[in-house]
Amino acid sequence: MAAAAGSECLGGLSARPEARLYGSGGVAPSRLRPRAGAVPPWRAGAGPRACWRARGTGRAPRGALLALSKPPGLPVLGHPGELSLAALLPSLRRRLGLPAELHVVKAPARECSGLVLLSGCHRATEQLQRFFTDARRRGQYPATYRAVTVGVPAEAEGEIRTGLCWQRQGDTATVVPVLAPGCRSLARKEVKSTLTRYRVLGAAGGCALLQLQPRTAFPEQLPVHLTLLLCPALGDHKHSSRVGRVLGVPILLPPEAAPTRTQVLDPELLCRLGLSPRQLHRLPLHLHLQQLVLPRGPLCAPPPPPFLRTLRCLGLPGHEEP
Repeated sequence: MAAAAGSECLGGLSARPEARLYGSGGVAPSRLRPRAGAVPPWRAGAGPRACWRARGTGRAPRGALLALSKPPGLPVLGHPGELSLAALLPSLRRRLGLPAELHVVKAPARECSGLVLLSGCHRATEQLQRFFTDARRRGQYPATYRAVTVGVPAEAEGEIRTGLCWQRQGDTATVVPVLAPGCRSLARKEVKSTLTRYRVLGAAGGCALLQLQPRTAFPEQLPVHLTLLLCPALGDHKHSSRVGRVLGVPILLPPEAAPTRTQVLDPELLCRLGLSPRQLHRLPLHLHLQQLVLPRGPLCAPPPPPFLRTLRCLGLPGHEEP
């Protein structure tokens, strides 16, 4: 994981992810290579190790914003004893000599990789969060993701509109689509109306690289929206079972008929990825927060090495990125 320190304007900074690929095609838990002078790595049980590297020299300025690129699988807030972003922030603050406590402005979900925006100034945090909210209200798309999908959308670009809500299934709660939400359920906020804009950047061998721009924010919005396209994200072991096949044609299954399970891939795709069926449960979610538009310009993070390796194996564009 890399860290970039700068002034309150982050335009032009680039956050670079660090990760390693193990074995002959198997994807191991994210590990970050130590850098000279880095804070010693942390270890939480058998979880991944991580260390921080600050760009630039000297101490970070007062009230600085920090841009990090996190690997998939690293939560922002973890369970006790679990490696998490929040657990690493105090050491990062000491390393950079920041006078104020760091807090998260924007971050992708645990399963996703990509940009994390931190701040040591509550006023700057409030201004940026208000900026993101106002941008969405104006019909803009401040966040851009990239996803590798199993399947290619029927249309090269479009919008996914649906209601989303939490539904109890046994002992767990899961996010399910509500295709025609009623006015009352929306007014009571039992269901939220959601929208994602997508564009196909490339396709090969039944897989695709998609650009995703969510207009709304709801937990697990993007993976669920991709299932509605009948193109689940690669490495989605939670929602991909909702896309079934009848005589080779993909169909959408109701959530109650599609229990959570390790994603199933056909033998040809496994071969192209260099994976065995036993390694599938270690395949990370290929959903990456690549860009955030800030008041003075965009901030970008290239996908992590395992993501780029997948693009190369599948013949999809973008694997040339550093």
